Amino acid sequence: MTRVLMVGAGGVAQRHIRVLTELGATVSGVIDPVEAAANAVATEWDIPCFTELERALDAVEPEVVYICVPPFAHGPPERAVLERGLPFFVEKPLGVGLEVAADIAREVEESGAVTATGYHWRCLDTVQRAQGIAADIGPQLVNGAWLGKRPPVAWWADVDRSGGQVVEQMTHVLDLARVLVGEPVEVHAAGVRDPGAAGDRGTVDDATAAVVRFENGAVGTFAATSLLSAQHLASLDLFGTGTVLQLRETELVVDDGTSRVTHEPAEDPRTVVDREFLEVLRGKRDASRAPYAEALRTHRFGCAIATAARERRTVVLDPSTGRLT
Repeated sequence: MTRVLMVGAGGVAQRHIRVLTELGATVSGVIDPVEAAANAVATEWDIPCFTELERALDAVEPEVVYICVPPFAHGPPERAVLERGLPFFVEKPLGVGLEVAADIAREVEESGAVTATGYHWRCLDTVQRAQGIAADIGPQLVNGAWLGKRPPVAWWADVDRSGGQVVEQMTHVLDLARVLVGEPVEVHAAGVRDPGAAGDRGTVDDATAAVVRFENGAVGTFAATSLLSAQHLASLDLFGTGTVLQLRETELVVDDGTSRVTHEPAEDPRTVVDREFLEVLRGKRDASRAPYAEALRTHRFGCAIATAARERRTVVLDPSTGRLT
């Protein structure tokens, strides 16, 4: 049995509580600064609730902490957990920008803390299949897209609180591009806010387009928009010699010009990502697929696109470290 403290009481945190419980872990408490939110989750799962993290850590004495907070709230929870020498799982993105995430990454490395992050697309068996095919065809063109709607939470429209759509939503697609193609080294991007859109649109761009060069010479285009009324597409397409790979969370399509084969995931990756982290904690697995340091590189990729669009300049990334220049 593994005793878990859940930091955050939103929809993602509630999903983790359900999955962890099904996997045999014990969620022993939930903490959220919004007391009503913490109370609602605590009542549903019959667990204690808190509004202060230190008090929760003292009362629950968890073996592991799940941190499921909005981008702007990262930093203090991770540091409090690291000070107690506890392993933690943190949901993406790692922050609004790079400063907090880079500082936490240094502390994780220095402490040797066991970590995992919410890049659950990596846990798709279709992604492992795509890796093998991509290695054979050597894709030279990449098309990534996250085309959908704005989340209903108020903080999302404020770029200083969410980081923007590329950082907060499209990060899953950027992560897969790194897994299947390699490290990005050069980013150009532009963003736009629709002047005709109704209501207060906040400070987040309504659409972003980026052109990226990878370390191996491949080039890619990435497009994001939140103008739609429903989720339309979240995808990564790879084009190599004679073959197209179309990867979604729900399927992998392999088209070699003579046949078109569709593969569906065998398991829900949202379950797999939690199960594998529990296996790490129980000594049955060496490491999670996306520990904090690995997630930081993907976060830097998203921040590079956001920076290129905001500052209207080319952003260069060091392929050995992922740092921006």
